[in-house]
Amino acid sequence: MKISFNEQDEHFRQEVAGWLAEHLCGEFEALRFRGGPGDEHMLAHERKAWERKLAEGGWTCVGWAAEHGGRGLSISQQVIFHEEYARAGGPGRMGHIGEGLAGPTIAAFGNEAQKRRFLPGIVAGTTFWCQGYSEPGAGSDLAAVKTRAAQDANGDWRINGQKVWTSLAHESDWCFVLARTEPGSVGHHGLSFLLVPMDQPGISVRPIEQMTGTSEFNEVFFDDARTEAANIVGQPGEGWKIAMALLGFERGVSTLGQQMQFHNELDQIIAIARANGADRDPHLRLRLAEAWCGLRILRYNSLRMLSGPQDGSLRREATIYKLNWSNWHASLGKLAMDVLGPEAELLEAAPYQLSRLQSLYLFSRADTLYGGSNEIQRNIIAERALGMPREPRVRP
Repeated sequence: MKISFNEQDEHFRQEVAGWLAEHLCGEFEALRFRGGPGDEHMLAHERKAWERKLAEGGWTCVGWAAEHGGRGLSISQQVIFHEEYARAGGPGRMGHIGEGLAGPTIAAFGNEAQKRRFLPGIVAGTTFWCQGYSEPGAGSDLAAVKTRAAQDANGDWRINGQKVWTSLAHESDWCFVLARTEPGSVGHHGLSFLLVPMDQPGISVRPIEQMTGTSEFNEVFFDDARTEAANIVGQPGEGWKIAMALLGFERGVSTLGQQMQFHNELDQIIAIARANGADRDPHLRLRLAEAWCGLRILRYNSLRMLSGPQDGSLRREATIYKLNWSNWHASLGKLAMDVLGPEAELLEAAPYQLSRLQSLYLFSRADTLYGGSNEIQRNIIAERALGMPREPRVRP
């Protein structure tokens, strides 16, 4: 797909850039380029206030249909918004899981009462979501989840189990939880998609401290946690279908914004290389050029992904995206350290706060694991995109 921007689109680009220049300053100036991967734990309160500011300007959920509270922007204008947002140094979105995952899923599979209840808070930037998918024994193999949910005498769901690597669970109001609701079921059968309030006695959130010293990820424990009978999306047993559609929404227009953030990181690395003379090293210069080329390839594939319907279906082009960007970003982290040279291994003094590029290097080590490991991604490409035989399963 080739997106060409017409005169109206360019006027829209000026509108986006102008609004950001006018508002991403003053009390919000400190948020510029903050809150991205490896930095998500920072300035959470201020970034929530920024979400409300975005909502006031009509800049949340820009691709959602007007009937759901969005602006119904065209694909080209959504691309422009995400690119200009990243170019201006817009902070990592506290509402991105609600806007990019929970909201589109509820809009596609929820009933009218659920849409009326849950979508307005996402649009307003006042309700924040986290994702209850991965478990200690079910990371990339999502179908192995063991968290259980059963209905009580009133029909409400009682949930028991554990989720892990739950981003910003400690800052979230709601969690969408994939749970096993059919006793004795295995694999993708017997799963349901539940919307669960986080502020209740049955839920405990424990931070996971990483090598970067940050803890935006959490373990979440459900001990007879409760959610209303009405808070199941779809029918009992349809959880796998809905969960897979949600992952399809994850490969949407926001990938262009992610790439613009990558571009900001690459620009910083190039500037340092020019300043410290690393750009005169032929090997490093070649790697800088390869990084630039790789980023352009990611962009072209994203535009190809966006040429089809944005309904949560996982197109062939989308199956390769996670594998490509995670490998590219991990290589960029290593390149950043090599360009920095000895400075990469030094910190001035306690409390030893990492620089942006040091955090990039450490955090990007996990890129090839979270969201589906490279091994699982290759299986998806082989089996779902290429139609090859399924990997042999070892029976217990």
